[in-house]
Amino acid sequence: MRFPVPSLLGLYGVLSATAVSLVLGEGEGEVTGLETQDQPPHFLSVRPSLAKGYESEANIPTKKYFTESSFHHHYDGRFANSTLPEEKVIPYLSNLIQTYLETMNSIGAETWIMHGSLLSWWWNQKIFPWDNDLDVQISEPTIHFLADYYNFTDHHFEIPGVEGGRTYLLEINPNYVVKSTKDRLNVIDGRWIDKSSGLFIDITAVRPDDDKRKRGYPEALMCKDRHHYDESDIFPLRDSYYEDVPVKIPYAYAALLAEEYGAASMTKTDFQGHHFSDESKIWEKYSRKMKRILRRAWRGDDLPKRSGTEPLIRMDDV
Repeated sequence: MRFPVPSLLGLYGVLSATAVSLVLGEGEGEVTGLETQDQPPHFLSVRPSLAKGYESEANIPTKKYFTESSFHHHYDGRFANSTLPEEKVIPYLSNLIQTYLETMNSIGAETWIMHGSLLSWWWNQKIFPWDNDLDVQISEPTIHFLADYYNFTDHHFEIPGVEGGRTYLLEINPNYVVKSTKDRLNVIDGRWIDKSSGLFIDITAVRPDDDKRKRGYPEALMCKDRHHYDESDIFPLRDSYYEDVPVKIPYAYAALLAEEYGAASMTKTDFQGHHFSDESKIWEKYSRKMKRILRRAWRGDDLPKRSGTEPLIRMDDV
């Protein structure tokens, strides 16, 4: 039986991987090629029946889909009227990426961290203590999949110390079908939004760069935000941890970071009023008045839990 997307709204609890068969319908062609976590799918090799034709460059949108709040460009004003107190930002962001990664893993959606989030991973697998945003990428089959079956779905998590937990919204920009980089108003293809705070994760899709491929570069990839890669830069994805949960990172992570931020970004130990301590492996404020929240040496039972289920991940083997 096929469930329409609207019936998923307000869903209490993250959909498990087994729920995908319920959404798609058992035995239907669309599920062919869905891989398990132990055997990750190869880029562009899964769900070919979900691929859609893109709009031509003659149909460039004139309106921006995602709008940021008037008080801060990293908040969604639909869900907040002001920024969080400074000491609460990192815990909220940590829960944001943990719940996103768990949800994508549960539904079999290929994703990895990139840009500033990847750079913070390089240092200590933690979010920078001065940060207020997160960046992830997804493959082209994934954006089609999320748009068709998970757009506007709510995912509720129980958060330790948060009465009632928190609900996160997965929202896909309908203009993702406009592939051209001329669509400068809609370079973000999706967002994972904390409905309690307005904080969000920007999601961008990595697609084949058709123009470069026609010119003899068969591995060329691109994003609407004008980042360009080769397939070998990103795939095969590597396994690691970020904020104490499993994460995928691009294959040539060091080269990508050096190209985007410069080689010094991976060696400079003083930045944004912080110094990276070789002893504590954390970014310490110059004042040395460290707050407990920056250490965040969480145990497995301190992680968000899917409603009515076990913790997100068993930490026994970490």
